[in-house]
This record gives sequence, structure tokens and C-alpha cells, in this order.
Amino acid sequence: MSLALAAIVLLYGSPAAAQATSGEPDPATVRIRMGPLWLKPTIALANIGVDKNVFNEPDDANPKSDFTFTLQPATDLWLHTGPTWVTGRVQEDLVWFQTYSSERGVNATYSVGWLVPLTRLRFNVGATRRNRRDRPGFEIDARSQRLETEYNGAVELRTLSKTYFGVTGSRQRVDFDKDAVFLNRSLPFELNRVTTAAGVTMRYQLTPLTGLTFAATRSEDRFEFSSLRDSNSTAATATVNFDPLALIRGSATIGYRDFEPLSSGLSPYEGLTAAANLSYVLFGATKFAVGLNRDVQYSYDVNQPYYLETAVSGSIAQQLFGPIDVVARAGVDTLAYRDRVGAAVQVSSRVDRGHSFGAGVGYHTSSGFRIGFDVDQINRVSDISSRRFDDLRIGSSVTYVF
Repeated sequence: MSLALAAIVLLYGSPAAAQATSGEPDPATVRIRMGPLWLKPTIALANIGVDKNVFNEPDDANPKSDFTFTLQPATDLWLHTGPTWVTGRVQEDLVWFQTYSSERGVNATYSVGWLVPLTRLRFNVGATRRNRRDRPGFEIDARSQRLETEYNGAVELRTLSKTYFGVTGSRQRVDFDKDAVFLNRSLPFELNRVTTAAGVTMRYQLTPLTGLTFAATRSEDRFEFSSLRDSNSTAATATVNFDPLALIRGSATIGYRDFEPLSSGLSPYEGLTAAANLSYVLFGATKFAVGLNRDVQYSYDVNQPYYLETAVSGSIAQQLFGPIDVVARAGVDTLAYRDRVGAAVQVSSRVDRGHSFGAGVGYHTSSGFRIGFDVDQINRVSDISSRRFDDLRIGSSVTYVF
């Protein structure tokens, strides 16, 4: 996800954003109910405008410009079966470029889950399938076809009036298309992998609107072809969750990760990790939002197989009068690479940095309709000239929540 898009999602949310459907529905926001079936469909026409650098090319490569838009229909659903909920989400992103048809694609996500909220025992299981053709992250500029499948489950037992203990488990598989290539590297050869994780949790409900969760997790990454990237990780995290009705909304996590590559040619990482997505509304008219992510990510480059990514974004939205609002946003993304022992690299221990700045104006109604106009400037700074780029994106969006 680009820095600018991340900031927009932080501020407004998005009907096509991956939202959790493992919880019970909010009666205040789900308007369509057919007996035990609750539906929350949304549709958006986003990024309608001009992308001045379609391929994230450096200035000396004559960056290509094109008209683009993305159609984003999505539906969250909940089926009430006795004391349990069957949950689901269907999401399609139809990406269109007028001139460069190679960049067109369909990003589909399908999720299903089963939530059983009993008096003292609560468990849920879920599965997600993503068939996508987009940029896997801020490092890889190619829109790459891949299939991601994930299975997860959790069991939680209330032992005291406000204290819950639980166990979690998950398994995720990432498979790139056999023809996916970036900078002469085969992405399936470098990045196809399976991640398996298991953990224990302790949750304390501090107030009706605030919860604290402590977790310890052990995970294994196993690569299909590039075994030198295989690793084990042990992580300890503390998370504070705020209810949507709280003064501050969202969650914040801080943790410590012991990342242990199995290959002696890779250095380990031991240090802090973090994740946050928080917002606060002042006097009902000014919304502040901040996002943070810090963790280890795998690189396509076999000579610098992983990097530590630290991404921070923030935005301020102000309701001017009536249904009119304005927004300003900014973000920075740092990629600190780790070298493989003995490898010939262009720049040792390279650090790439991305920046984004943007502003927009919007018109919204109480019925769930919003139209916006946005301008965003995005760049990446690197010691390797071919990895630099500047991009100006000018466009509008239309969103409707049924």
C-alpha cells in the first residue's frame, strides 16, 4: 500500500479496506437486515484521475503518466445462528489504466469466519483468500499477481470478571504467479513461503471501552525455493484496544521480536516492533489520525534478504461548514536493509526512505455518500539511483455506504 493511500484509509476508512469481520455487528451501522442475515454493502469509485509516474521510475527514465480509476464494491455480512455468528466479507477492486493495459487488474478478497461468544468461553475460526495484482509493499514497484491464503483460530476463557486467557494459531501461504518478475528477480522463487504461528494471550478489560492484551507468539517462515530466508521468530506484545464509542478509537501495539534466520549468512534482529491505528475527534469537527508500523519484512533481493520497515503517517481533517471538510496528511517510510554475509551489494546496510504529502477536500452526507478531491506527492530517496522516484497523483473519489 502506498504512503498516500495508507494515510487516506487512516483518515476515512475505505469500503475496500480489509476490515475485520470476526466480531459481532454494530447495530448502529448495519442498516440492511433480512431476518438473521445482516448486510453492510459499500461501493466506491476511487483514485479517479492522473498518476504521473505509473511505474515508479526515476526522473532520468522518462516516467509514464496515465489516467486511472479503481471501482471498489464490497460487502460485510453476519448470519446469526443461535448464540453464534457466521461472518464474511466479499471485496473486489477493479483497477483500470487507460493507456498501460499491463497495469490493469482485479484484486479479490474473500473471508469467512465463525464466532462463538459463550458466557465464559469464546472462540472463533476464520479463513481468507486474496487473489491480488498490486504492489506487495513499498519496496516492490511491480504490480505482481499472487495468491494469499490464511487460516486462523482463537480460544479465550474468562477466568475472572475482567480477565481472559487464550490461545491463538494461524497459517498463511503466499504464492506469486510463475511469471511475476521485478528487476530481473523471479518473485515466486524469492518470496513464495508459508508462515505458521501459535501463541498465548491474556486480556484484561480495563473499562467497558478499553482493553489490554498481552501476547507471546512463536512463528516459522519457510520458503518454497529460497531456503536461506527461512527463519523462526519469538515475539512478545502489549496492545491497548479502544472501542469505537471511546474518545480515542483504534488500537496500539508495542512489542519485542527475536528474529532468527536459520542461515548463518544472515544476521538476526532483536528489537522493538510496533503497530498503531488511532484517531481522535476534537469538538466533533476536527479529526486527528495517526498510523505506525515497525517490523521485519522480506526483500526480493537475495543479497539483502530482509529489511526493518518503520512507517509513520498522520492526518488532520477539519469540517469547515455543513457537509464540507478538508484534510491534510503526511507520511514517512524507512526501509533499513540487512546484508547477507559475503554478498556483493551496491550499498552496504542501505536505507531507503519514502515520503508522502497530500491534501484534499470532500463533501459528505448523513446518508453515507461522500465525494472527495485529493492531491498527493510521493517520493522514494535511495543511495541507488534506479530506486528513486517522484510521483504526483491528482484524483477524486466517490463512496457510498448502504
